[in-house]
Formats: sequence, structure tokens, C-alpha cells
Amino acid sequence: MERVRDAIARAREQRELLQGENADESSLPESMVGDGTADLPAEAAVGVQSHARNPAPVVRETPRPATRRRPVSPADIEYTRTRSETLEEKVLLKNRVVAGFRHDERAEVYRQLRSQIVPKMKANGWRTLAITSPNENAGKTLTAVNLAISISQEVNQTVLLVDLDLRSPSVHETLGVDTGKGIADCIIHGEPIENVLLNPQFKRLVVLPGRALGEYSSELLTSPNMQAIMDEIVGRYESRIIVFDLPPLLRNDDALVFTPKVDATLMVVEDGRTSASEIKRSLHLLENSNLIGTILNKAR
Repeated sequence: MERVRDAIARAREQRELLQGENADESSLPESMVGDGTADLPAEAAVGVQSHARNPAPVVRETPRPATRRRPVSPADIEYTRTRSETLEEKVLLKNRVVAGFRHDERAEVYRQLRSQIVPKMKANGWRTLAITSPNENAGKTLTAVNLAISISQEVNQTVLLVDLDLRSPSVHETLGVDTGKGIADCIIHGEPIENVLLNPQFKRLVVLPGRALGEYSSELLTSPNMQAIMDEIVGRYESRIIVFDLPPLLRNDDALVFTPKVDATLMVVEDGRTSASEIKRSLHLLENSNLIGTILNKAR
């Protein structure tokens, strides 16, 4: 608990120092990565703890055939079976999905978050990452979406973003796309994953959206069907990082039962709203998970 408080305090101090040096740019996000922390007004990464483990994820897309004996790389990916969705810029900006706008200064904080997360995952052979929070409205979905987009901007990296908030999915709403089916249809009805996947216009990014269930979701997450889906998406494409947007930890037991199944977990904490007792309780619930960082969100 003290480690979380110390990390948050360091992030705030660094933010204040930077604001003092750039008083005329106080409305822009800041980020510090020298000591393993990043303080983001929209989202912020604060290094907490790390320990290694080794599974292995992935998904199916159709690579463009290699020419002149050149190996197929993530840069060659074309989506021939996955439906593509056209996103509206005004919707993305309204929802603060900024990671795909290269000239938007707010995107830099997600690049810095990416630069902390991806090397750690590659160094440990991790390819599955869960993002959760103690409570609702902390910004976990926005963090998951922007981080996934930012990772996909690397030409040698593909990403699958999975909405596993089965009771209240919001990834598709954040991106501004409609979805008739979700991962719940794959779990319950055996819907082929390729019928649900969508490419939201960002190259090297695929989304497996959710559809609201409203009940008994943790039983689905521990079911044999869910395990079969995990095996399928983890085993299809070796260079892929899979990001799971999970429900809040204190809302139900979904995140609690699922985080031990992934390689690494990030927890989003809302500055000024998430209490010390809620953080302590959440850390206790994540004892059997590989918590690699805490995101300080909405810092002022």
C-alpha cells in the first residue's frame, strides 16, 4: 500500500515541477518515465511491482503473401475476413480516443505508457494484458482502447483488444461503432470468433467487442467454452499482444477470477475518488495476479 502512495506522490511532484517549467502549457498532458512512473491527466502509469510468468496469446488475420522471399511481418497484415468499421474523428475526439492522432500532443502520454509496458512484456515473454480498476468510471476502458491503439502504431506489433466486461461492455461505444454480436455469443452460442471480430480502421488492431449480459458473467469466464476461446486467440498469431478490458474489481468477481489467467495486469486508480481502503482491497484481490503497474487517472 505504501508503495502505491509513494509512487503516486512522486508522480504528482514531477507533474508540478513540469508545470512550473511550462506554465503556458498547463492544459497539456505531462509524462515522466525516468523513474518508472508516468502521470497522465487522462490516464497515468505508476510502476508498482513486477514478477515474471510465461503464457502466450494470439489471433487469426490473413497476412498479405510475402514477395521476393521477404518474411511476412505485422506490417503486411490485411484484414480479408475481419469486417472493417469506419470511425468518425469527431466521435473519437469527443470520447478522448486520441492515441491514433499522431499530431495530437495528448497521444504522447499513451506512447510513453506503451514504451513502459511493451518492453517489459517482451522481456518476460508476456503477451496477455488485463486492465481493470477498483470502481466504475475510473477510465479503465479509455486506457485499454488508447493503449491498444498506441501499441498497434508500432509496425512490428499487432494487437487484439477484447472487451471482457460482460455485464457492461463499452469498448465499441468508446470507438463509436455498432456491434450486433459480442464475445458472449462466442462463449454461450459457439459463434465463430471471426464473425464477431472487427478492424476499427487502425492497421494491426483488431477488436473483439462485448455484448451486455447483465448476469452470471463470472461463471462464463471460468467455463470450458471461455477457455477454448482463450486457447484460440492465444495460439493463432505469435506476434500479437492481447489487451483485455475487464470489469471493476469491486463490482463483481469477474476480474478476480480472470486476472490469474493472463500474463500481466494494470490497475486504473481515479485521482481524488478512489479511496485508500478501496486500493488496499483491490490489491488484496489481485494477490494471485501479476500486477505490474497502477494507472493514476484524472490527475489535476
